[in-house]
Amino acid sequence: MGVNMSFSYFIQQLLNGLSLGGAYALIAIGYTMVYGILRMINFAHGDEFMMAGYFMIYSIAVFPWFIAIPVVILATVVLGVLIERVAYRPLRSAPRMSVMISAIGVSYLLENLANYLFTAMPQSYPQIPILKHVYTFGDISVSRVTILAPILTIILTILLVMLVDKTKLGMAMRACSKDQETARIMGIKVDHIITMTFVIGCALAAVGSILYFTDRNTVQPYSGSLPGLKCFVAAVIGGIGNIPGAVIGGFIVGICQIAITAAGYSVFSDAFTFVLLFIILLVRPSGLFGEKAVEKV
Repeated sequence: MGVNMSFSYFIQQLLNGLSLGGAYALIAIGYTMVYGILRMINFAHGDEFMMAGYFMIYSIAVFPWFIAIPVVILATVVLGVLIERVAYRPLRSAPRMSVMISAIGVSYLLENLANYLFTAMPQSYPQIPILKHVYTFGDISVSRVTILAPILTIILTILLVMLVDKTKLGMAMRACSKDQETARIMGIKVDHIITMTFVIGCALAAVGSILYFTDRNTVQPYSGSLPGLKCFVAAVIGGIGNIPGAVIGGFIVGICQIAITAAGYSVFSDAFTFVLLFIILLVRPSGLFGEKAVEKV
């Protein structure tokens, strides 16, 4: 009986870790794609994910869930494109430090804007019926979102990799990631490609926010800060600039967080993520799947 209970508990926590990791992975892809093309860290990405949570709260008050979900994705994409146009595009030729400072400023702007518009009080995330249905298998009880999150993450990742590897848009993205000036000379509309990168990253962050907040039930203006940092860590662990690496990094961070919590050390679960980052950077600075930088002589 004790062995069965232990096995059931292990499976339960593993599913929870895969679910959380799936949400992290989708957000980490946004970090890794923007870095891959612009060589910058979009520190506002976690706060875009937070705003997507608020978009769902207010969208589902007006529309049924099957319309609210596309509305949330569209609103998050519009927000991301607006940020790119206003905060990043004017600094395209500026030093990278200027762009990084701008990204941090946008992050604080979104947090304070959410604080002003929605107050600092946590708000209840809506119950989406299709995601909250609970399945019971013996001693294991899991919601549909727990099962759906890793599956949906893998499907979206495969589609994204196919887009990057097999389409003209993907070819243009790869060209821009190698050399923007050469890509521009070859007739590629670099600004358009960068905008499309933000569109894809924000759409995936919106999906990730739905998967994440459905299990956590509340949203507040700083809900994106720590998850955003963890997703950045996931992208670095996987090898920033590498899409499958970001996904694997997301699953590693999610599973480790749940494992630490399940072992009774929840107070250390956040800190462990950054300890893991420190270890990975010591052992393999380019990340698990990142390319080693080659110095030109």
